[in-house]
Amino acid sequence: MKSIASVYKIGNGPSSSHTVGPFHAAVTFGERYPDADSYQVTLFGSLAFTGEGHGTAKAIREGLPGARIIFNKEEQELPHPNTMLFEAFKDGKKTASKRIFSIGGGSIRIEHEASEEDREIYPQKNFTEILSLCNQEKISLLQLIYILEGASLREYLAKVWHAMEDAVERGLKTEGTLPGGLNLMRKAKYLYEKRCYNESADVTMNRLIAAYAYAVSEENAAENLVVTAPTCGSCGVLPSILYYMRYDRGFPEDEILDALAVAGLIGNVIRTNASISGAECGCQAEIGSACSMAAAAVATLFGLNIDQIEYAAEIAMEHNLGLTCDPVNGLVQIPCIERNAVAAMRALSSVNLSRFLYTTRKISFDEVVDTMYRTGLDLNEKYRETSHGGLAQIYREYQGDY
Repeated sequence: MKSIASVYKIGNGPSSSHTVGPFHAAVTFGERYPDADSYQVTLFGSLAFTGEGHGTAKAIREGLPGARIIFNKEEQELPHPNTMLFEAFKDGKKTASKRIFSIGGGSIRIEHEASEEDREIYPQKNFTEILSLCNQEKISLLQLIYILEGASLREYLAKVWHAMEDAVERGLKTEGTLPGGLNLMRKAKYLYEKRCYNESADVTMNRLIAAYAYAVSEENAAENLVVTAPTCGSCGVLPSILYYMRYDRGFPEDEILDALAVAGLIGNVIRTNASISGAECGCQAEIGSACSMAAAAVATLFGLNIDQIEYAAEIAMEHNLGLTCDPVNGLVQIPCIERNAVAAMRALSSVNLSRFLYTTRKISFDEVVDTMYRTGLDLNEKYRETSHGGLAQIYREYQGDY
């Protein structure tokens, strides 16, 4: 498996696959062919269908100024749902072309090429092998991570955490309408400040976690700086839980960084053996993965053992199976923002169940990850980030009747 550092990328929303990845691809292509006098980029699949709402063209032009963008919605036989064709021209003649795939979480793959991100860090390919080694060597997940990743990982995780903190705090202070045409009002500040009369401790906890998730997700929808965790569309889940644990429960930053490390390992297992791309496997690959990562992070903070951590991650993923990606108008607003808050609270419930029931479980984390991938491949294309089905379709049909 690759370094968990590549699970966490800091970049502008609203979509890791549709903005962070394409921006990186555009910069890469431009650096290779700086002498071209014009560029053309053709977007296929999900990028063509939802790229306007997700800001793909804008992201590409920021990385490759002046590029002509074409949305090809007809071609069906694609090597990846997020396929881009970059072409460079000089004096009217094509001088270079590359197909580049945005494979999820802001990562890209250039056709027929390896990348630095492909460098293997972990000899293990799944959680079963990780668990076996940890038990054999009598080490924890954290010890394994830092042995294989080295000291530089912790410095990067601190940078990631501070970016997450900033996103929460910006989102909690900001009011107004999100861009994109849905006229959706920001709700994080309201949730954070609105306390019910005689509000119980449990209600306060859920309200605050939801407020933090809304804060980050709204910052993402506003195309501001967030962290893929593991994607932009699911970027509010993990930060909301960790922010609550840091500032409302008093966990020190050192322990938050450890929780980030374990969460990253879980995300790494998922993307290695399945997918974190909504265009490939639906929202279960984004929100389900984020929920699973958050559950593992909280279990780590609570000092649970490796079996309890695995079970928490498994529960969180299992109960997001089949979740469709159906963004209204191709935006990461409905149902995405609310979905981040729900997943954050579900992660906490998963930990509470795992604490008591881990000795009774029948399903491994690897099995549920494999199930998620198979389910995603079976999902009809219109439920995989094309805005052709589900809530996206219903909204178009009924928009004028309310």
